[in-house]
Amino acid sequence: MTEKFRLKGLGCAACAAKMEDAICKLDGVKSATVNFMTAKLTIEGEDEKMPAIIQEAERLIKKLEPDVVMKKA
Repeated sequence: MTEKFRLKGLGCAACAAKMEDAICKLDGVKSATVNFMTAKLTIEGEDEKMPAIIQEAERLIKKLEPDVVMKKA
């Protein structure tokens, strides 16, 4: 299953790279990409784990960059 999100307020390419790296390490994630130029996050993961993956990804993003808001694309 693939989910796409907009990252409102993303202002740093280094932060985008940190987010991508952290989300890729989550259990059940096959791949995750953060495109800094378009401020889009794409997560590909196991269907049954996606709700938990999305929740954990949102938590990680808030921890790394408190002003960024993750919205469904």
